[in-house]
This record gives sequence, structure tokens and C-alpha cells, in this order.
Amino acid sequence: MSCGQIALERAGIEYDNYYASEIDKYAIKITQHNYPNTIQLGDVTKWKDWNIDWNSIDLILAGSPCQGFSFAGKQLAFDDDRSKLFFVFIDILNHIRKFNSNVDFLLENVRMKQEHQDVISQHLKVKPIMINSNLVSAQNRLRLYWTSIPNLGQPENKGILLRDILESGSVGRYKSLCLSKQIATNYGSQPYMRRRYFGKAFAQVVFEKGSALEHKTYWKKDPFGEFATQSYIRGLTILEMERLQTLPDNYTKVDGISPINQSQALGNGWTVDVIVHILKNLGQKNRFGAEQDLFSTVAIRGKV
Repeated sequence: MSCGQIALERAGIEYDNYYASEIDKYAIKITQHNYPNTIQLGDVTKWKDWNIDWNSIDLILAGSPCQGFSFAGKQLAFDDDRSKLFFVFIDILNHIRKFNSNVDFLLENVRMKQEHQDVISQHLKVKPIMINSNLVSAQNRLRLYWTSIPNLGQPENKGILLRDILESGSVGRYKSLCLSKQIATNYGSQPYMRRRYFGKAFAQVVFEKGSALEHKTYWKKDPFGEFATQSYIRGLTILEMERLQTLPDNYTKVDGISPINQSQALGNGWTVDVIVHILKNLGQKNRFGAEQDLFSTVAIRGKV
């Protein structure tokens, strides 16, 4: 949904063209609503059919599907049809290098077993840096970033707390859990859905009446009872989820897209200000001591 495009703008990097390889119709719709000049390329596995000027590509950003690597999943790694798209990214990167040997790249993925991490590092010839989004936002979100962009360190801690991004109410923790598709969509309006959600994710509870401290003991005694079915508590709103990912307010508010579709797109997206932190180093001297030019053209992400 063009989190990379927002990051380029915030980093002050100008570009002529922005290509997106995406197949999720809701992510595409959000992108085109906010950035109508985006050139949609479609399925990344059909990249050899793309009619673009490969000579003009200066940067490729990728967020390959993480389900195969996630500790929360089956950990099929490169045997997972989604996660093995990493090798498609490698094919595209190597193809662009035939035309521009200095093309820069950024690849993001979840924490994973060291053996899988090493495979990616060997192909890219660079080790990743791990950054927790909690330095620039109100959520804990550990991610690995492999990049050719030099001089990376950790972002400055902005000290943003979960309470700072709420529309209303109070919370019982300083930071949100990682905004995942599961956290974003498990909450519903029906009582049984509220019990299911809050029973698993007390850390995401927002208290609309009274403080978290007041309700903590009550919650422990009766998390599935009347307390969970009343208006004392709620889940995170879409606006709050956008703020967790450091997106502009109402960025995903597009006609024809439901809150569930919005939340799924947000759970699949990047924490924008982490990407800004990485991209801002493009204007610095590179590892060979030469000045890097700003980009004329940028080729960018989808589910690579």
C-alpha cells in the first residue's frame, strides 16, 4: 500500500517513477487513492513480461511474505510458496544489476531461524540489521532489514507511548503488541468475539471507562464474563493502527474498503518511519566514499 512511497517523501528523496508489484486488490486501491501516479505491474512472478526501462531503476524495495519464516507459523521457510518469492526478488535484483551495477536495495522480513537468515545474507552479501519499531512508534515490532544503503545504526528513540496515539480511553501498557493481521482482525462486535480477542490479547485492550489499573484485578478474575461484553473495553481503532505504523491519519480510509480490509493491509505493511530512517542515508557518502545521487526512478515493492 505504498508505505515505501510515504517514506521516500518523508526522507526528501525525489523520484520520477514508482513501480509497484502487488496482487492484493485492497492494497492496490489504497495505493492508487493516495498515489494515483503509481505504475502497477501486477504479479511479481511475471516480472520478465514487465515493460519497463530497466536502465532507469535506482532502488528496489521489497517485503517478501513472511509466513514461511515466522516463529508463529509452520516455519516451512523457503519451501513455503509465499516465502520462496525471496528468490524472485533475487532474480529481479540481479537482472537490474546488468543495467545498473550500483542499484540499491532494501529487503524487510520477520525474525527467523539463523540458518534461514544466513541463506538470505549469503545471496545479498550483506547481514541484516534488526530494528524494533518501538523506537519510532508505540508498538513493539522486531524486523530484519537487509540493505545496500550504508552507515545504518538504530533510529533515535522518539519515546512514543501507546497512550499517546489513542483516540480515547486508557491502556495498561506502554507499547502495543506488534500489529499483525491476527491482532488487527480477531476483534469483533459480537460478545463471543470480544471474549476471544481480549482473552488472548489483554495487552491490546483499551479501557473506555476508568483506568487500566482500576480494572486489572477485575479482568484477571473474570476475563470472559460480563466485563468483556460491555462497553468498558474496546480494541484498537483503524486510526490507532495507522498511527502504530506511523502512517498519516486516515491513509487507509478509502471508499469500498472495510475496516477488516484496512486492518489486514496495515498488519501487512511497514512501519514507515523505520523505512525513513534507512532511506535517509541515501544522501550520505556511500561505502566507497563517493557521493550518491538522488534518484530519477524508483522501482518498488509489493509482495516480492
